[in-house]
Amino acid sequence: MSKFCLFLASGFLFLAQIQNTVSYVYGAALTKSLLFFEAQRSGKLPSNQRVKWRGDSGLNDGRDAGLNLVGGYYDAGDNVKYGLPMAYTVTMLAWSVVEFRPHFRARHELSHAMQAIKWGTDYLIKAHPKPDVLYGEVGDGGSDHSCWMRPEDMTTPRTVYKIDDQHPGSDLAGETAAALAAAAIVFRRSNPSYSSQLINHAKQLFEFALNHNGAYQNSIPVALKFYTSSGYEDELLWAAAWLRQATKDKRYLEFIKSANSGGARSIFSWDDKYAGAQVLIAKGILRGKLPRSGNLEQYKKGAEEFICNCIQKGNSNVQRSNAGLLWFIPWSNLQYVTSATFLMTTYADVLAKTKTTIECPGSSVSPQDLLGFARYQVDYILGSNPNNMSYMVGYGSNYPRRVHHRGASIVSIKQNPRVIRCQVGLNEWYHKDADNPNVLEGAVVGGPDQSDKYTDSRDNYPQVEPSTATNAPIVGVLARLAS
Repeated sequence: MSKFCLFLASGFLFLAQIQNTVSYVYGAALTKSLLFFEAQRSGKLPSNQRVKWRGDSGLNDGRDAGLNLVGGYYDAGDNVKYGLPMAYTVTMLAWSVVEFRPHFRARHELSHAMQAIKWGTDYLIKAHPKPDVLYGEVGDGGSDHSCWMRPEDMTTPRTVYKIDDQHPGSDLAGETAAALAAAAIVFRRSNPSYSSQLINHAKQLFEFALNHNGAYQNSIPVALKFYTSSGYEDELLWAAAWLRQATKDKRYLEFIKSANSGGARSIFSWDDKYAGAQVLIAKGILRGKLPRSGNLEQYKKGAEEFICNCIQKGNSNVQRSNAGLLWFIPWSNLQYVTSATFLMTTYADVLAKTKTTIECPGSSVSPQDLLGFARYQVDYILGSNPNNMSYMVGYGSNYPRRVHHRGASIVSIKQNPRVIRCQVGLNEWYHKDADNPNVLEGAVVGGPDQSDKYTDSRDNYPQVEPSTATNAPIVGVLARLAS
């Protein structure tokens, strides 16, 4: 039996689960977290595909436009390829390897992480056939969401949508530039020619975003309902920060110095990149690779205000659930927990290396405090919570069984090749009162509510749907904690 008690550690009040045999095997969770990306693959699957219940899909993507847009990732439980969250996913996977490469190598997961990144970047390169053209979506959310079909069976339209110089999307182009620049750092030594190719695309996309301003949903209206961007200044800054790190070109530093620093942020996500950019720049300052001149100190100030608020030592602390999980919004809250936890983890490492602390309004915070708080959030996700449930599918013995995910919830095409059409999928599988036939290993679902309650029901998509944007940040955190 488990019981809960309150205890005080490093100045933080936590609700901790005490069990006779609590042992979180972060390495196993890391392996599973990367498997999830293989389950999300679109296109012709490779011979080393480990998720065997998946098959080839989307093999004609782009054909209507005379292009090859095969590949990339489905964003969540649907079969649409959305460019903005896909690019953010790639950026976060790449950042994870940039920061924690030795930890991935120690767990023998570096090659899998790099394969996950390259599956995304290969597609993003295809989606950028000209300097001022970027394809930002394949498939339509409206028609796709009205059906319940395996990706291998799709009959819904695979319409392609783009931005160009007459129909701009600075946020989409900026995030894609960031993804390619971050990935270029990852592949710099192992594949220099590919790294150079990524840099060239990233530079072109940054110039495209800079010279043709606009929000991408104005050019791709079908994205409005699903991934609306709140602005593009953050993506321009984010792209400049990654291009500066990848190229050392002073033009990007000058852009950063003149840009809006974003101030104190309340969230870090596929939509709002300010906190991520602030942490990236602040780390450069602490390491002595960036000057403290201009407004660069404002980035450091913003980064540390965000972190202080997360660890409950700031002036506008992030809310928490009854059991201590960071609480941002009711819909898929864990995607914001994983991203915040990533920022805390990577900042803890730079504080440790530079022998510094954060002076929060509440108290001084050490790198050990930060890593401890991040570990608590991860442990909650993996099962140290009032429900004794792992919100990572396939981890432990008690995890979500009815994940809102088309491919996982329908019998594998390898087992039953009969085409399961739109309404049949809804009637026979979506509404079926049974566990999913396929285990979507490694998927982090939306998570519990603020009272730590969770209902494992396929139609409860705010809580039970996973996404690549949720998983990508926790990959790096798990690598760091595993070794």
